[in-house]
Amino acid sequence: MADIRKLKTTDADFQAQLDALLAWDSVSDKAVNDTVEQVIADIRSRGDAALVEYTNRFDGWQAGSAADLEIPLHRLAAAHAAIPVERREALEHAAQRIRAYAEHQKMSGWSYTEDDGTVLGQQVTPLDRVGLYVPGGKAAYPSSVLMNAIPAKVAGVAELIMVVPTPKGAVNELVLAAAHIAGVDKVFAVGGSQAVAALAYGTESVPPVDKIVGPGNIYVATAKRAVFGQVGIDMVAGPSEILVICDGGTDPDWIAMDLFSQAEHDQDAQSILLCPDAAFVAAVEASIDKLLPTMERADIIATALKDRGALVTCADLDEAVAVANFIAPEHLELSVADPQAMAARIKHAGAIFMGRYTSEPLGDYCAGPNHVLPTSRTARFSSPLGVYDFQKRSSLIMVSGPGAQALGRTASVLARGEGLTAHARAAEYRLEDD
Repeated sequence: MADIRKLKTTDADFQAQLDALLAWDSVSDKAVNDTVEQVIADIRSRGDAALVEYTNRFDGWQAGSAADLEIPLHRLAAAHAAIPVERREALEHAAQRIRAYAEHQKMSGWSYTEDDGTVLGQQVTPLDRVGLYVPGGKAAYPSSVLMNAIPAKVAGVAELIMVVPTPKGAVNELVLAAAHIAGVDKVFAVGGSQAVAALAYGTESVPPVDKIVGPGNIYVATAKRAVFGQVGIDMVAGPSEILVICDGGTDPDWIAMDLFSQAEHDQDAQSILLCPDAAFVAAVEASIDKLLPTMERADIIATALKDRGALVTCADLDEAVAVANFIAPEHLELSVADPQAMAARIKHAGAIFMGRYTSEPLGDYCAGPNHVLPTSRTARFSSPLGVYDFQKRSSLIMVSGPGAQALGRTASVLARGEGLTAHARAAEYRLEDD
């Protein structure tokens, strides 16, 4: 039988069990923090020389100088031309859909004029330069290149700098091809916390950026947290998650495989089913038992299901919605008869997959919406990566002469109430004599 928790919302200790299941401590330990702080300080003080040394030490190849670290753009074009046609067409199809969705997200400026001629508004501008971290080696995800780079380009970011580790000099051709399709401007074969530090503070070769996006290991995540404030970051993400609400009307094999789709990421991934039909929950468990031995990453899936997975029997679909809103999952599948009505009641989720035919992997690769999503219950207060993450807003204020009279008097009173007389007098100088 599947080694996965079976919970019931009627259990007296259900909330305590759920809290324990959801608990995730992504805080780096002292050793990781100390290492990252040293790397950042070294990159800041020695620039390219330190970057070359760390790349040679951690990635196992011998860069003679910083010039060896840059991957020329013609190499990206060559990778795009050389990969199998089927994969090139799949990347281009996904890119087209991601770009089309992103176009709908662009913010635009606005303004309005008050009766006295005062103009107020908002101006929207793109970031100048963004850094994109892409994992290398076996954990190479061309889909992440598209999901991070394309919204930045749609936003109007002038320069996109990609960093990707190349263990023992190995370059992933699909990653380079995706970078070509997305319009990445520069690529450096560097990774780890040293790459994050180089992007944040700049070196002689790597230009400093305004924001760093993209996934990475614990050292990368710790470095992103450390440089936040010097630059913006997208998020510090935890393990992947999926929550499926099913009414019992979907093929149990489909649901089992949907749970597997996130569990195969790593042993810390989380897969949960919520269903009011106890017989269907048992059927899904039987499907897990049947299908697990057929999976290439069966050991990883089994560990994830055992440590962080659950099959939850609830009273009804209303209760399922309430539990889902508490969990605030990264991915939420609504495999029910009327998914749109249920979606309207969901307050917290990174992405909502509606209907029996909408498998979560479609969102990972090619549906169009971004797959960079809030994890670890942060969907309660944050949103998917999008074009808006690469744009910023400036307030516009143009006060007319008549407007300065009313506003100046109000500002003067408030400033003097706060004891800031220079503020008050700056406003008062523009007042007409009564």
